[in-house]
Amino acid sequence: MTSPTPFHRLRWFILACAAALVLIAGGSPLRAQTVAVMVNGEPITNYDIEQRGKLNFLTTRKPPVRQEVINELIDEKVKIKEGKKFGVEPTISDVDQSYASMGARMRMSAEQLSKTLEGQGIRPETLKARLKAEIVWTSLVRGRFKGSLQVGEKDVAAAAQASGNEKVEAEAFEYQLRPVVLIVPKGSAPALLEARRKEAEALRSRVQTCEEANALFKSMQNAAIREVVTKTSADIPAVLREVLDKTPIGHLTAPEQTKQGVEMVALCGRKPTTVDTPKKREIRDKMFVEKYEAKSKSYLQEVRKAAMIEYR
Repeated sequence: MTSPTPFHRLRWFILACAAALVLIAGGSPLRAQTVAVMVNGEPITNYDIEQRGKLNFLTTRKPPVRQEVINELIDEKVKIKEGKKFGVEPTISDVDQSYASMGARMRMSAEQLSKTLEGQGIRPETLKARLKAEIVWTSLVRGRFKGSLQVGEKDVAAAAQASGNEKVEAEAFEYQLRPVVLIVPKGSAPALLEARRKEAEALRSRVQTCEEANALFKSMQNAAIREVVTKTSADIPAVLREVLDKTPIGHLTAPEQTKQGVEMVALCGRKPTTVDTPKKREIRDKMFVEKYEAKSKSYLQEVRKAAMIEYR
């Protein structure tokens, strides 16, 4: 939306000049870029567009379309402004944490992620700016429209019936679990790991109750048993559910190698529950995402219409 009045045109011109001076003052030729768009008094430069285009190409492997990149940057500007209106302003620490988490999902440290981006000619701040906008918008939409985003049991049942799924009420269980670990120090020889695995197999045949598991592992050196953890079928991957359903109560699951050493799980309880089932959770999550995306889209259209946007 462009203001037609001479006063606003002069105001935009002054803001654009000020933004250009700030960019030039940075001392880097890359930063001395012309302003392409002004959004609520904040500039989007050709350099911003170039950087985001490179980032989008890196993630999608599709040649960036300039106008699509500009629209994305405009959306982020209005999201940030709307967040400030409601007091949603992530700290640098919040953004850095999100950045590090993204790196961890790709099995990289934050430093490695930065080097990877820089190797493609992308400043880490380009990705951090996108993450900041995502944090703000997710908090806004979930916070402001929490009630309308909720998915009730009737909604889930109706969706299941409409999809022809008659097994939505299939039996689900609540499991009481106590993880057990036989500690193997990092860097130990393979022979020690194998010895501890054989030890774990021998212990499985001895343990018949969770009380026995508790007493045994608390008395052992280089071993630990954790507190009871309660999980439902919907919380557990299908493969692990199958293992737990085949494990007698009070017994240990088969040993597995982890970063800590050799781990097992003592199954201390298993009882039917109507809290949730994997299928109900799947339907509920899908419905929530659909509601969230619809609300996010309409909300963004609303705040964008109210924004002052001027192309240069």
